[in-house]
Amino acid sequence: MSAVFRLLNRTSLVTQIVIGLVAGILLAVLAPSVAVNLTLPGSVFISALKAVAPILVFVLVIASIANHQQGQQTHIRPILWLYLIGTFSAALVAVVASMHFPSTLVLNAGEAGLSAPGGINEVLQGLLMSAVDNPVSALVNANFIGILTWAIGLGVLLRKAGKATRGVADDLSRAITDIVRVVIRFAPLGIFGLVSSTLAQAGLQALLGYLHLLGVLLGCMLFVALVVNPLITWCMIRRNPYPLVLLCLRESGITAFFTRSSAANIPVNLALSEKLGLHEDTYAVSIPLGATINMAGAAITITVLTLAAVHTLGIAVDLPTAVLLSVVASICACGASGVAGGSLLLIPLACGLFGIPNEVAMQVVAVGFIIGVVQDSAETALNSSTDVVFTAAACEAMARRGA
Repeated sequence: MSAVFRLLNRTSLVTQIVIGLVAGILLAVLAPSVAVNLTLPGSVFISALKAVAPILVFVLVIASIANHQQGQQTHIRPILWLYLIGTFSAALVAVVASMHFPSTLVLNAGEAGLSAPGGINEVLQGLLMSAVDNPVSALVNANFIGILTWAIGLGVLLRKAGKATRGVADDLSRAITDIVRVVIRFAPLGIFGLVSSTLAQAGLQALLGYLHLLGVLLGCMLFVALVVNPLITWCMIRRNPYPLVLLCLRESGITAFFTRSSAANIPVNLALSEKLGLHEDTYAVSIPLGATINMAGAAITITVLTLAAVHTLGIAVDLPTAVLLSVVASICACGASGVAGGSLLLIPLACGLFGIPNEVAMQVVAVGFIIGVVQDSAETALNSSTDVVFTAAACEAMARRGA
């Protein structure tokens, strides 16, 4: 056993994750009857991430702000701009791709039990209500907007507390960070279970009818990840952005792809930010905030599926309407929850721009759930890895300017 542990310590976590990924695929192909019942490792891993993420963010933000030294700079404002620019750019890419490669759907099935927001005002009102949520409720329900609101408020007020009190907050944040490291070490086993059970359950048959739609969605996400994000990053750091982008895709995107939850991937992104040596007071806030509002993948999903419905129904789209759709998709994406499938229920909102009835729009949502095993995974990988890319780019740019 000691030899096994030594081997594991010498092998990088990413290598272990790749081994777990390949083993999961092989098990799903060679023994699907076994793989379909192998849900426990993946479920335990995701549950552990979701359990530790809210308290980690809460304590880490409090400790970072409470121990912030007067005159010490943070880089939240440029990161917020990067989040907004990245999300809007992704929506524009989705519009262009959907115009050049239009998709059509067979809208003949609804999805029972689903309800969508009635308008953008409702989305914004939901965000505001999340911010003023009860702190205990916010922690229990992983409401990261509410968690951030309370953590920032307590952190600011604790700056006036004694050194011992602020030291306790700092020690507590370090202890919880150590717990996160232990959870992340089990990522290879968790991904092995997630891959094997998901492939065995879903298979590929359900996806064959939507290959064109999936191609447009995945093509947009890859273009944003490998072209748009590097271009935005280059504008900030003025050097080759691909080492940073590819590192974040490898170490954050892979786990996000299989957890399918930006919220669950927060501990992974915080650990990666620490590994990159980023400014702790910055990433302690920007990473959980990005899991809520940095939603390039969600903007792509909302735009592509909405325009697929538009093309199916033969509705003409002019340039001003396409730009307006990009704006609406960006706002809707920021209101999407950081859980699996969170962006799909906002599709009816965008469909409302074209007068598409809610009954038809909900059929589009049903299509989204059918392809969600691939679409939502890729969407989350793009969203979550971009959080670290933009945080690192802003930190490096401000450090270079001497801020």
